[in-house]
Amino acid sequence: MDNVRPFAGIEVVEFGQFIAVPFCAQVLSEGGAHVIKIESLEGDPVRQLAPLAPGETRHFLSRNRGKHSLPLDLRHPSAARVVERLLARADVVLTNFRPGLAAELGLDWPSLAPRFPRLVVGNVSAFGRRGPAARLAGMDLVVQARSGLLAAGGSVNDGVPTGGENPVVDYMCAMTLAFGIASALFRRANTGRGGEVDASLLMSSLVLQNNNMVRIDSADATTHAALRSRLAELRSAGRPYAEQAALTPQIRPPATVNVYYRTYATRDAALAIACGSPALRRAFIRAVGLTDDALDLPIADRAKEIAHYMALRHRVEGIVATRTTAEWQATLEAAGVPAAGVKLPLELLDDEQPLANGMLHDLTHPVLGPVRVLAPPVSMDGGGFVPAPATPPFGSETRAILGELGFVDAEVEGFLAEGVTRDRPARRRAR
Repeated sequence: MDNVRPFAGIEVVEFGQFIAVPFCAQVLSEGGAHVIKIESLEGDPVRQLAPLAPGETRHFLSRNRGKHSLPLDLRHPSAARVVERLLARADVVLTNFRPGLAAELGLDWPSLAPRFPRLVVGNVSAFGRRGPAARLAGMDLVVQARSGLLAAGGSVNDGVPTGGENPVVDYMCAMTLAFGIASALFRRANTGRGGEVDASLLMSSLVLQNNNMVRIDSADATTHAALRSRLAELRSAGRPYAEQAALTPQIRPPATVNVYYRTYATRDAALAIACGSPALRRAFIRAVGLTDDALDLPIADRAKEIAHYMALRHRVEGIVATRTTAEWQATLEAAGVPAAGVKLPLELLDDEQPLANGMLHDLTHPVLGPVRVLAPPVSMDGGGFVPAPATPPFGSETRAILGELGFVDAEVEGFLAEGVTRDRPARRRAR
């Protein structure tokens, strides 16, 4: 066993699809865990999202490396024999079934704990396990909408909020779940008992909005109540979404919103600056050749403060627009001001900064050839986390995995013949 890697010797069985559970399992595999991914006989649904080869897609590759895939019809009566042997040697079980299905299949913690008290069971739900939405299905975009994150993003198209290009809630949930699993394993090392870890997309979305998830009754209660009442009136009257969104309380000061923490258009692109302290604000305003008297003599009147920073905003915008992003970045970096040009995601795949820090990894896929992907999101001295190879083609390890579980060849052939599992992708019918 490689004791340098934090999850060396840990056996993980993943009953997951889409993002949160699969990415969590990938991180564990990069930390040394042995992961068997249980897929339906058709495979994880993301295998069918614009395939570049049968069962191989960008989406599958991005969150399913370093695993061993086993197709299994969990509703087939004979599948229970396979699952039982998987669980008997497992340390961790990960699930993101639709609400109620884990219990129906006997894969929830109350069902497993009596037989496997050292097992750690990690679950992902959309909205949490209790409350009126507990049994509802939900994916990243839906949870972003339900949680307020979509509205907080501020992006509107054709009169409605848009988002979902980056499933940030799913990935936040994956990392939260990974932390929970590591915590449960640490506790097990001290106590000898396993346990249950719950993560939800809703909580992950709220964590991403932590700055806004505060209400101080003495300052906010009356205002929030009035805004909720007004929002109900607007919705009852069928008023446009933009009018509703305009009610969102602005907790950031006018100086921050208008001048010191924002993006600017430059002569050739865009630039982001972030001045979180008075010293950085003074450095920035000097760098653009202006002054801001309100930094030394704060304006007590809110309306006058807003007017002051709206006027300053227009002056700064005009100056920043006269030079290129690279010119401004050099000037601001010399002044110690955090600043960066706005890049497109594809540029980062060849960016010297992530490359210099090992944040990207080149692998050779057995079907697709050379592929560049993200390296593990955390690093540890001594090679604790290592970029994982591509998971072998769907069904190609079925016989080997069942053999490792102790099933003889005749039993494996029986499972294949009964449709409990398969050892190759299903053939697609021609249209």
